[in-house]
Amino acid sequence: MPTRMLGLCCALVLLCCAPTFAAATTAVGDDAPAWLTQAAAATAPPYAKDVPAVVLHDEGQVTIGDDGKIVSVLTFAVRIMTRAGRGTAQAVAGYATDTGKVREMRAWLIRPGAQTKRYGKDETLDLAGDLNDVYNQYRTRQIDARDDADAGMVFGYQVVTEERALFPHTVWSFQDRLPVLMSRYTLALPSGWSATGITFNHAKVEPVVNGTTYTWELRNLSPIEPEIASPEVTSLAPRLAVSYTPPPSSAGSTTVMGARSFASWADVSRWYSELSDPQSAPDDAIALKARELTANAKTELERIRAIGRYVQDMQYISIQIGVGRFRPHAATEVFAKRYGDCKDKANLMRAMLRALKIEAYPVLIFSGDATFVRAEWASPSQFNHCIIAIRVSDETKSPTVIQHATLGRLLIFDATDENTPVGDLPDHEQNSYALIAAGADGALVRMPVTPPEANQLEREAEINLAADGSITANVRERSTGQSAVDERRLFRRLARPDYARAVENWITRGATGAKVVKVEPADNHADGRFALDVDFTAAGYGQLMQERLLVFKPAILSRRESVFLTNASRKHAVVLESEAYTESVNVKLPAGFDVDELPDPVKLDTAFGSYSTSYAVRDGQLQFKRAFTQRAATIPPADYAAVRVFFERIRAAEQSPVVLAKK
Repeated sequence: MPTRMLGLCCALVLLCCAPTFAAATTAVGDDAPAWLTQAAAATAPPYAKDVPAVVLHDEGQVTIGDDGKIVSVLTFAVRIMTRAGRGTAQAVAGYATDTGKVREMRAWLIRPGAQTKRYGKDETLDLAGDLNDVYNQYRTRQIDARDDADAGMVFGYQVVTEERALFPHTVWSFQDRLPVLMSRYTLALPSGWSATGITFNHAKVEPVVNGTTYTWELRNLSPIEPEIASPEVTSLAPRLAVSYTPPPSSAGSTTVMGARSFASWADVSRWYSELSDPQSAPDDAIALKARELTANAKTELERIRAIGRYVQDMQYISIQIGVGRFRPHAATEVFAKRYGDCKDKANLMRAMLRALKIEAYPVLIFSGDATFVRAEWASPSQFNHCIIAIRVSDETKSPTVIQHATLGRLLIFDATDENTPVGDLPDHEQNSYALIAAGADGALVRMPVTPPEANQLEREAEINLAADGSITANVRERSTGQSAVDERRLFRRLARPDYARAVENWITRGATGAKVVKVEPADNHADGRFALDVDFTAAGYGQLMQERLLVFKPAILSRRESVFLTNASRKHAVVLESEAYTESVNVKLPAGFDVDELPDPVKLDTAFGSYSTSYAVRDGQLQFKRAFTQRAATIPPADYAAVRVFFERIRAAEQSPVVLAKK
């Protein structure tokens, strides 16, 4: 089912973004309403066998009252095509207890033969919106028919909600990944009001206007097939952003029926600065702690790192009440209680840095899709996360420093992501638009992109190859940047035995039947590094042929983040992240064997990456080296062939064997 609310890791949630609509109500009874039976009778075009469901009807109708109250009705119907599609038989409606409510929620499941099961109040659950929050006034109503549903059935629901707007705009997603026969959004405004819409990920959808009622509609949307290394579905599925305004006589006001309006990104910056700046004042306790943490720091960057690590180590807990969904708690309160959400952590870090005479600003960003935020729509609704920009001197060097036209050099840091230290930035936030909230000086800017060499994985392997093809191996890995973050995240998420099994699974993908003898990880978070030493054995790694030839692959271990592009064609762009990899393998050859055949060396250079291999035989050892560099890039589908060929040649090179012959 489509998700109408932006997912969030903190309180920057747009509560008026769940447009539903006032369709006609239905009579009490098990019979499906007319709109649902009509939708169920619709004929869909043929789809691929793996398409789990098709959305038959998705309609949102929103009425804005003269008093600012919003009444919404969502009607939705989906035909389940496969057993995997049963997950779509679920209705979910979000609301905030202080600003809205769910008036009514009903659902129906139409079985073959027109038998209908009705779901109402007795089958409706009311659940917390975010289980990570201690208290959050955002909740969801749910009806779950997944256990009753099966292929060939039609599930539909109707939800009526009521709320008050926080901002004078709404959003509508015409589609997620499923095909859609009809998606319609209607906005009814008070007399004299007007609306404008911006369409993302699709040609502009013009509304049908009847007085002050606006209707946008799309039909026959094809499924959005998942492809490896493709953009997030939020940057592929068509969506609509609508802003509404009162008559010209009051259009200059910064509020619309009590809801804050924004004409520019500077307006959004001023708004968030008004909320957050008063909350970032340090007290004596904060100042004392800041000085204590940085007592041994010799440089500006070391001082920032000490504060950043302290804030990251604080427990992530969110308490959301009223305006607190947007305003951070006072830094003094967060410091005293030792917990907070993303905006609280960023705000406390600002306070601690201010005590050290270092200025910092909150940064509003969307976490999860680097292309989600669009510059043409100035709205805080586009953000779901808060990080920090720290003003630094020329002394501080880091790949995450950007140059701001007014504020100068800014070091960007995510105080919530415990795996990414100061000087680095989570890859899903890099190159995205984000708002630096600095009053009138604030602006929407691009986040930095770290170069490949900042995300380096270096591997050295010493291999003893026996005459029967068995090997004894010692592998030493050292990683930095986001390569280290990937390793650190896995290491911290798993219990030690589970982590060892994960490493063994990776080893056995390259060396079937390998027995891991030692796994020694070492996490150096402060310097953004991670180390891993592994010893293992594998019987029969090399293949002995006719008792004369011994064949083996010197590229024993895979690159864990390898991109596999095997499809002949491509619908979506290829999204590549910045990374680099080097490997040096020394294979001690068994006595009585000489090298008979070596693969040809490979050297590839493209605009988005490079790759090379080399082979040498010295003093009874085969020395194999490979190097890979991938630059952050988005490759359009028209250029897919070049990307596929690049990775195919890499794959072929890493499968190439060395042949030894008995003397």
